[in-house]
Amino acid sequence: MEVIINLNPFAYAEIAAGYETWYQTTGRRSAKQEKALLRRLLTNFPAARTILEVGCGTGYFTRWFGEIGMRALGLDLSWTMLEQARRHGKLALLQGDALILPFPSGSVDLVALITTLEFLADPLDALAEALRVARQGLILGVLNANSCLAVQYKRRGGPIWETARFFTPAELKHMIRQVAGVNVRIVWRTTLWSFWSGALPLPWGGFIGMSVKI
Repeated sequence: MEVIINLNPFAYAEIAAGYETWYQTTGRRSAKQEKALLRRLLTNFPAARTILEVGCGTGYFTRWFGEIGMRALGLDLSWTMLEQARRHGKLALLQGDALILPFPSGSVDLVALITTLEFLADPLDALAEALRVARQGLILGVLNANSCLAVQYKRRGGPIWETARFFTPAELKHMIRQVAGVNVRIVWRTTLWSFWSGALPLPWGGFIGMSVKI
């Protein structure tokens, strides 16, 4: 995860150390549903073999991309999060800034940003950088500003959620078209847990999964 450096809660060792626990406890069901949605979106890129996850945090989704057969690289601004990622498995990891990706244009098939845009100072610039580096497109996972989940997180506050900015599906599509043009192909769904285990293109689901084909 990444944020403005002087507000970055993920730089704190205690937050980084406990971050992965959510996926194994209260967030286990949500994480399973999110991965199912992301896997569905990946079918829009049948030729994709390499993926860069920007804002990889502890590497939860980077590891998963590897498990489903992709060559995955994780990048994060927070060194403490990368240290935790190394403890959870053998991964290709790099410290770097989402706004200035240290890669040539078109150097990977896909770029993924999973709960990353919410914590960036300039999400539009981050999308532009991701599109520059990607040959085929983007995979996005974003918490939905229209959802009850976003309201709950904001009420909870704390060092993580008080810095977060949530987006609606319409806002995400608008930002993407600003940097990629109006003809880019966008496919999206939202997870509906706890109402249903699947995903539909409904504007109020908690987690937005979106593929952007260029």
